[in-house]
Amino acid sequence: MATTVRRAVLNLPAAPPGPENPLPPLRAPGPPPVAVDAQRSDLPRDMARQLGHRPPRTVLPVRLLDGYGRERTPTALDAVVIENDLLRVTVLPGLGGRVHALRHKPTGRELLHRNPVLQPAAFALNGAWFSGGIEWNIGATGHTTLSCAPLHAAVVPAPDGGTMLRLWEWERLRDLPFQVDLWLPDDSEFLHVGVRVRNPHDHPVPVYWWSNTAVPETPGTRVLVPADTAWHFGYERGLTRVPVPVPRPGDGADATYPLRGEHPADYFYELSDGGRRWIAALDEDGRGLVQTSTDLLRGRKLFRWGHGPGGRRWQEWLNGPDGGGYAEIQAGLARTQLEHVPLEPGAAFSWLESYGPLHADPAVVHGDDWAAAVAEADGLLARALPRATAEEAYAAWLPCADTEPGERLATGSGWGALEVRRGGHLLPGTPFPADTLGEQQAPWRELLEQGALPPAPAGPPGPTLVSPAWRDMLETAVADAHTEYHLGIAQWHADDRAQAVRSWERGLAARPAPRWPLLRCLAVAARESGRPERAAELYAEAYADLEARDSATGPGGAEETAAAHAALARETIEAHLDAGSHRTARALLVALPERLGALGRFRLLLVRCLVAEGDTAAAREVFDAGFEVADLHEGAEILDELWAAVSDEPLPHAYDFRMRPSG
Repeated sequence: MATTVRRAVLNLPAAPPGPENPLPPLRAPGPPPVAVDAQRSDLPRDMARQLGHRPPRTVLPVRLLDGYGRERTPTALDAVVIENDLLRVTVLPGLGGRVHALRHKPTGRELLHRNPVLQPAAFALNGAWFSGGIEWNIGATGHTTLSCAPLHAAVVPAPDGGTMLRLWEWERLRDLPFQVDLWLPDDSEFLHVGVRVRNPHDHPVPVYWWSNTAVPETPGTRVLVPADTAWHFGYERGLTRVPVPVPRPGDGADATYPLRGEHPADYFYELSDGGRRWIAALDEDGRGLVQTSTDLLRGRKLFRWGHGPGGRRWQEWLNGPDGGGYAEIQAGLARTQLEHVPLEPGAAFSWLESYGPLHADPAVVHGDDWAAAVAEADGLLARALPRATAEEAYAAWLPCADTEPGERLATGSGWGALEVRRGGHLLPGTPFPADTLGEQQAPWRELLEQGALPPAPAGPPGPTLVSPAWRDMLETAVADAHTEYHLGIAQWHADDRAQAVRSWERGLAARPAPRWPLLRCLAVAARESGRPERAAELYAEAYADLEARDSATGPGGAEETAAAHAALARETIEAHLDAGSHRTARALLVALPERLGALGRFRLLLVRCLVAEGDTAAAREVFDAGFEVADLHEGAEILDELWAAVSDEPLPHAYDFRMRPSG
């Protein structure tokens, strides 16, 4: 059959990502990963230069997605299927362009970990993320903020004269447009993926890219890569160079088998210059997936959950009890995910990736001779997809990257259209048409065209744009309360915190109708500056103002107001706990509407209150009754810390999400 690209529907049990959190994420998403054990003088020069290069201070202008739950219902998801005689590829343009499935038709094998559920978890930079398939991570260290966001999608002519699927969007952490083109030559067992990231600005921009592939994991799964050393990064946060396949001298566990290690860990492989770049995951029979690319995509990585109880619990959490285990094989622009690579003004990064099946001699790829195992896989890849053939496919694709899309299959956000309108950018191949501008962009379009923001809405303010160009416009606009609110957020993002506080205080002095958005910003500023008591006071004032407005508009209110209520209640209670005001925190919890108080995130806060008050018996009762914190953060240790305060018994499996060795 000729290659086809068609719409489809994928039915999965899914928990919806929920509404955006209306509270601007002023706090950093967590400390950026650092190489605490590595001396920069011992690192390769480019790696040392790129480690910690311009990590984002916040995830602004993106909003958090943290309002999801754990209840999954049958859900129909829009999908696009790319298919030839040999492969069937299922893509979810509404969820970050995730490749959900890659089925090898002659053998009936699924080459990816195909998650049977869609369960958001707090792994993305802005919250909601889900496991499985192939994801395209752009922005900054971590899972992209686009994990659960829609991308633009359309049909485009492929290099071989057929059709291909183009995905594109405007990545907002770094203000960069990017595209991902997927196509299957008619007789190919390999999915080709052309990627381009462009910098349309007049200044360099730090770029992060890692293509993340989830592969099925069994006790016999081995990851092969042409490398003899790797950089090990665990949740102890140390970066150390180790030999491959054994992680360190004297340690008998072979780290190329994901299930032989106990704890979750990353292995960033040191590929040799000039060699072909690839990584494969093969099962006990020597069958599995291989990924290769042109040379620009230099990094390769294995992430393993390990066989320990914490890793197993996370797998259940993400995949459901019957979802099976997975490991991740990844490919990136740099050696490690701790690095960001500068992209010069007007320049672009582009490369080709290819994904396909591999069937090797199991005796060789699982033998003790690592060099022979790598050579076996390398030779099979060379026969299945010669390096020259991949280079030719890349060269053939490059002229197609500028081809204007045809039939539109999905629509992303309107932020790209707004940025094109502001900057006058010419981006052939990735149009951001004006008809995608929506309600969230409307105030900023008015600022751009009229020089002023519209009056503040009755409900929560919309998202804030924070780049220097938008900040300059805010600084020259009419200084009403609404403008001062957004200006303060932009100044905070620029690390001009004192000026941000002054802007928010000026906004309050202007006597805005809703005071709580400004009070909440000032509360965060007080908390970040080490004044927990003042932060608690400001949070209490903000929460009281929001509650008064809730009661005036009726219970619940609009979805966005309800989301603001839940988010502000949580932050207010946490602030009082941090300030030592345990009784006030407890009183706020008791007064919550039942729909909120029953949520796991608030049950966890109740345990914290009870432990702080010394009522460990009551705290233990909450544990025994059971609760699930839907947005528990990767690496969070709060559950085992609280359990240790209420019991000498081992941590129950349901609460065991530990990612590192005890102590």
